[in-house]
This record gives sequence, C-alpha cells and structure tokens, in this order.
Amino acid sequence: MDSLRQQSLIPSFLYSSSSSAKTFSLSNLHSEQPSLSPPQSSTVTMGSKSSGGFVIPAPSEPGKKIEMYSPAFYAACTAGGILSCGLTHMTVTPLDLVKCNMQIDPAKYKSTSSGFGVLLREQGVRGFFRGWVPTLLGYSAQGACKFGFYEFFKKYYSDLAGPEFAAKYKTLIYLAGSASAEVIADIALCPFEAVKVRVQTQPGFARGLSDGLPKFVKAEGALGLYKGLVPLWGRQIPYTMMKFASFETIVEMIYKYSIPKPKDQCSKSLQLGVSFAGGYVAGVFCAIVSHPADNLVSFLNNSKGATVGDAVKKLGLWGLFTRGLPLRIVMIGTLTGAQWGIYDAFKVFVGLPTTGGPAPAAAPAVAAAELTKV
Repeated sequence: MDSLRQQSLIPSFLYSSSSSAKTFSLSNLHSEQPSLSPPQSSTVTMGSKSSGGFVIPAPSEPGKKIEMYSPAFYAACTAGGILSCGLTHMTVTPLDLVKCNMQIDPAKYKSTSSGFGVLLREQGVRGFFRGWVPTLLGYSAQGACKFGFYEFFKKYYSDLAGPEFAAKYKTLIYLAGSASAEVIADIALCPFEAVKVRVQTQPGFARGLSDGLPKFVKAEGALGLYKGLVPLWGRQIPYTMMKFASFETIVEMIYKYSIPKPKDQCSKSLQLGVSFAGGYVAGVFCAIVSHPADNLVSFLNNSKGATVGDAVKKLGLWGLFTRGLPLRIVMIGTLTGAQWGIYDAFKVFVGLPTTGGPAPAAAPAVAAAELTKV
C-alpha cells in the first residue's frame, strides 16, 4: 500500500507518453506467450528464431531505462536544458546583437533591416557573432538550471499539493515550478549576460568573454556583474512562467482538440512536432510579457551607473514596451520552439517521455486521491 501511495502523488498528466513501454512487465510477456521459458539473460527474444526475433530490453539492461524522478532523470533533464538553451541562443546571436543595439542606440539602429546594414558596414560579417562565447556559456548554465530545477520543483509542488489538488491546479504548479527554477537559473546567467551586452553594444570594449570579463570586473568590480540581476529576474521570471505554463497548456489543447488519437498512440516524430509548435506559440507570449524588462537589462548593462529611471526617461514608456519587439517576437518564438523541440528530442533519445500531454479524466484523479487516504 505504501508503494501505491507514493506512485499516486504525481498526476499522470505530467508525463503522458508512449514511453510508458519502458516499464513493460516481463510477467505480462509470459502470460501472453506461455511457451516461453524464463529469461536467462538481460533480454527476452520473441519469435521462433532467436536470430531473427524482436528483442525487448529487460528493465535491468543499462542505458535503456531511466527511472522517473531519479537522480539520473534530473541529470538527463539538466543535460537536455544545456543543449536546448545554449545551442539555440548561440545560433541567434546576430538577431540578439541587432536587438540589443536597437535598444541602446535607437537613433543609429532605426529598424531591423537598417541595423543589420549598419553592423555589416562597420564590423563585417564577423561582427554579427560578437559575444557568442558568453552567450553559449551563459545560456547553457541557465538552461541546465531552468529545465533541471523545473522538473524538480514541478514534482515537489505536486507532492505537496497531493494528487487531487495537483490535477485541479496544475497551471499553478507549472507557474510556481518555473518561477522557482528561474530564480536559480538567472544567478548562473547574470555575469555572462552582463559581459555579453557590453561586448555587443560597445565596439572596441573587448573581443569576447576572455578579455571582456576581466575588463568588466576591473571597471565595476565583481558585484558589478550582478548589477542587472533584479531586472534580469524581472525579464526572465515572467518569461519562464509564461514559457512553461503556456507550453504545457498549449500541448494539452493540441492533443485534446487537434489530434484524433491519444498521445501514447502518436509517433515520436509527431510528438516532437507538437513540442515545437507548442513552444513557438508559447515563445510569442513570452516575448510580449518580458520585453520591457529586456529593454531595461540592455540599458543598465550598457551604461555605468545607469538607473531604471534613466532608462524610462530615455526610451519612454512606449519605447520601453515596443522598441525591438517585432524582432524579439520572431527571435523568441523560433528560439522557444527550437528549445522545446531539442529538449524533448533529447529526452526521447535517452528513453524518457516528451513533456506535457492531455489531462486525466476526473475519475482517475479522485481514485488516486482515495488511495492516499487508505
């Protein structure tokens, strides 16, 4: 009964996938194929000829199964977060560079197209990738904490709420879990973000992270690397809350209203396509919600001694909400869609289910709640 109680703490909708086959029971196999003798090795062979049969890995076979919510599970989610955030942010460095310069110097960088033209004339093609190293390292560290801790806090808050309330208030759990994870993730990101913005918006300041970090610390001290932490939290926490909660909700709606069969009957390629589509739409919402704070982060990291009041005075309230927004919508939408696609592809690669899925029916949720009372 204790095992039933533990298993019921996490509602089934948090991970609903065909990958449930990884817990395939050998006793079921024997009941369906009574002629088979008990397996003597780590695999069971189906069919009359062992040389040509279909091989099912036993649960004990290394590398073929990761237990949900085990240390290996969180390690895999952390690795997936590194890949999804680090690689995607590095890829869109040119877009990010133009966006930052539009925010800092709107008189010179009047639009997206003219911004690319100015950079090409003044710095050449290589100029489009200034700051790629702090971008790669910073967002890899952020992605590790963001996705790894999100999975941890999502389960932790579900355990606290219990199965009935976890199913009823699942969106609140997504919001709380993502916000908690992002607080930690931004502490890892902030120093890299400070150097990145300075390198990208002040030509001649430094070539990259290796010489930019010492120059920054010499000019403003080690604590200066965290000068933009509060605005970064202001940008990233609403962004991440929107990113995860809207993604989970959108994916649930896609499976519920747009796909005529259950998720566990969908191919992996279709499930990954749903992850990308849900991520892209979520990214558009993220960009709109977090854009004013993004303008503040760029302004504060570019100017020594600058304040939020200085930013509002120079950009204006309208500019704070709209300066660089169209470009950021394209960038963040593509970025977020790619991140969820890469993250879930990595999870599938290591044998884990994709993120999100249809919510359970009311009856199973109530039944699970009753089990915990036994």
